[in-house]
This record gives sequence, C-alpha cells and structure tokens, in this order.
Amino acid sequence: MMGGSSHAAPAPSPSALFQHRRRHHGGMMHMTFFWGKNTEVLFDGWPGTSLTMYWVCLASIFFISALSEWISRCGVMKAGPASFGGGLVQTLVYTVRAGLSYLIMLAVMSFNGGVFLAAMAGFGLGFMIFGSRAFKDTGSNNNHTDIQSHC
Repeated sequence: MMGGSSHAAPAPSPSALFQHRRRHHGGMMHMTFFWGKNTEVLFDGWPGTSLTMYWVCLASIFFISALSEWISRCGVMKAGPASFGGGLVQTLVYTVRAGLSYLIMLAVMSFNGGVFLAAMAGFGLGFMIFGSRAFKDTGSNNNHTDIQSHC
C-alpha cells in the first residue's frame, strides 16, 4: 500500500522543532556578536523589539553584575569563627552569587554587544566600588584589614 498507507508520520525530532521555532521568530540564533535592540535575553521574547524594554534589559544586566560583585566582596563570604549557622549563611550567599553569575553568563551568550558591555560595566563598577582601592579608608588607623567590607 504505497499511496494510501495508514501509518502516521514520525514525530519531528527536537532539533527540527527548535529550528522551526527559530525560523518562526525571525531566523537562526546569533553565534557572533551583533548590535541592535531586537534580541532575546534569558527569557523567550524578552526584551523583544521595544527600545524601552531593551534599555530595561541592559539596566537589569548591569545591576545583576554589580550585585554579583558586591556579594563576592561582602563580609559574609570572609572566614570567621566556625559555626554551623554561619556556614549555612555562607553557603546560601555563595549559591546566590553563583546563580547570578550564571545568569549573566547566559545573558552574554545572547551575543548582543550591548548586553556584553552592560555586564562588563556592571562588573567593573562593582569591583571599583566594592573591591578596589578607590574607596578604601587610607587613614593612619592601621587596625583595618587589607580588604575592607562595604556591606
């Protein structure tokens, strides 16, 4: 039975569905850096094609990058007396920082130049404020540790 076969067509492969979905959304995913507001970052359809939402996206990436830098320099991550509760707090803070860092990595993998620059600016400003010598107390009081907490 060549022409009138009652067998159902095989289900499409996951890669075929992905390619169909990408074509439906306007082309293949970028694999090189590009400039422009029409992109997807972290979530399906976000920020979309709106210039306002693109700026919200860039500000969010900038803020999350700076927040990640603050958490990594925060006094909670420094060594202290051994205690189970303190260890749990350190573990929670570390896990949040790692999660934020992975979100930034995934955002940068959108290959949008603006997203990359927003992430680098957030990390840079966060380090300058919370980790560099720029805002350290350089007074004559030698009781301060070498790395001062800004938390």
